[in-house]
Amino acid sequence: MFVALVTGSVVATQKSATMTGHKLLIVEPYRIDEKSRTKLVSTGRTFIAVDTLGAGEGQFVLITQGSSARMTPETKSLPIDAVIIGLVDAVRVEGKEVFNRDADA
Repeated sequence: MFVALVTGSVVATQKSATMTGHKLLIVEPYRIDEKSRTKLVSTGRTFIAVDTLGAGEGQFVLITQGSSARMTPETKSLPIDAVIIGLVDAVRVEGKEVFNRDADA
C-alpha cells in the first residue's frame, strides 16, 4: 500500500465490459521527505487507479496494487492493477504530523 495524490482522471469510452461504470483516476505516489522527514514529497511517478470511494482531484488516498487490488468486493472480478481503498485524513511519522487533510485544505 502507498499514499498518493489524485491529480486527474481518465475517460475511456471503449473498454472491457466489466469496467463500465468504474471511475478511473490518475494518482501520483508520495513518500516521506528523506531529509527533513516532515513532509510528503512526490515520487515523480503516476498510475491509473480504480476509484471505489468517490475520491476527488487534490485528495490524498491510500492505494493498493497487484493481486491485492482485486480483493475488495467492488473489484474482485475486474482486470485492474491499482485501486483506491482509503481517503487519507492524516499522516504521522515519528510522532509528528506531516499531513492533515483539514489543515492543508
